[in-house]
Amino acid sequence: MAALTKDRNTVARSGDTRTLPVGGGSKIFAGSMAALNAAGFLVPFATATTLKSAGRAEEQVDNVAGADGDVSCRIATGIFRFGNSASGDLITKADIGADCYGVDDQTVAKTSGSNTRSVAGKIFDVDADGVWVRII
Repeated sequence: MAALTKDRNTVARSGDTRTLPVGGGSKIFAGSMAALNAAGFLVPFATATTLKSAGRAEEQVDNVAGADGDVSCRIATGIFRFGNSASGDLITKADIGADCYGVDDQTVAKTSGSNTRSVAGKIFDVDADGVWVRII
């Protein structure tokens, strides 16, 4: 593509939300952490090494009886509070700025669980109610 010789209308998106196709056999709950599987379909976050964090589900979508991509789900990016893991995987204020790892669709942990978990996002803050996670 050649350099511009006149003004260009460059379209923009806010980057706050996107709609992604849901994997077959999956049910996504509103408010949950969702991830993209190796095939690029949205699934609930789970202990697995092949997931890419997608964001927080903005709606409940049921594709349990459907095939990959039969339905889509609106996903938000940003900073969200999820549940903190327990004992050795408990996230503390000292972990702010580090990666956290998805245990399930509502819980994050300090470690990868001996390389069994995918990165959920960056630890933004920690309070008595959970862990604030930045997901882009």
